[in-house]
Amino acid sequence: MTQTSELINALADKHGRNRENLLSVLQGVVRQEHYLSESTMVEIAREMDLPAAEVYGTATFYSFLEYKKMGQYVIRICKTITCSMKGKNQILLTIEDMLKIGVGETTPDRKFTVLQTNCLGWCHKAPAMLINDEVYTELTPEKVREILSEYLKK
Repeated sequence: MTQTSELINALADKHGRNRENLLSVLQGVVRQEHYLSESTMVEIAREMDLPAAEVYGTATFYSFLEYKKMGQYVIRICKTITCSMKGKNQILLTIEDMLKIGVGETTPDRKFTVLQTNCLGWCHKAPAMLINDEVYTELTPEKVREILSEYLKK
């Protein structure tokens, strides 16, 4: 049994093997593996006795369930109207300029991936971005340069 199979089995034991527990199992795998490979989704389907298409459909519906390899640091930029009105485009241009990648791309060293996502829940402190689980708000191009400089040193 592979490490991933053991993880899926443990998550299914913990959360249950019913359809309503699928999201919890998917989230648990992403927390450990950082993404859901096609083979992992098939294993989850087998373990939970669900159609693979249902597992894939659920995984690809939610923007925080990655189904392709991402960088070590996933940068999510809020794309709501509030963030746009408060300077999201300048923030995105600063990130793209510093990392030399566009939205949906990963740096060659697999350190960063840049994504746009729907509301992060920080409209009152827009523009906002999320790097993995860390929220950054009231962003300016200067603030973004400082934040990314720290991540580049890691």
